Amino acid sequence: MSIERTFSIIKPDATRRNLTGAINAMLEGAGLRIIAQKRIHMSLEKAQGFYAVHKERPFFGELTEFMSSEPVVVQVLEGEDAVVKNREVMGATNPEEATEGTIRKEHALNIGENSVHGSDSLENAGIEIAYFFNDDEIVG
Repeated sequence: MSIERTFSIIKPDATRRNLTGAINAMLEGAGLRIIAQKRIHMSLEKAQGFYAVHKERPFFGELTEFMSSEPVVVQVLEGEDAVVKNREVMGATNPEEATEGTIRKEHALNIGENSVHGSDSLENAGIEIAYFFNDDEIVG
């Protein structure tokens, strides 16, 4: 096992319902350290840039409008095998398929408003972290 960094977003459906603390507690309970965190209101342009990989997919417009609709919390998480661990604690994208005790099972409203985003690989984690954070903002 190795210490890694990964990227996480607490999405608008969760910030609207004041779940930031509850989600952070679940992340920390899974052994992840929050080494950078900020609450932002993502512009539509910033959301479109972040999700550019999905630009040709039918859900792109709905996703980027949702992500720019209300504040989000962007985070850098650190821990042993952080990418995998974060994905495990998040649960399946569809909350109906998520394991009990995961963030999405406990807090997601539906497949679109599923409360959190997490990097799917170490490579993407590096790209996503750099999209929202400068090195001097990561203080772990």
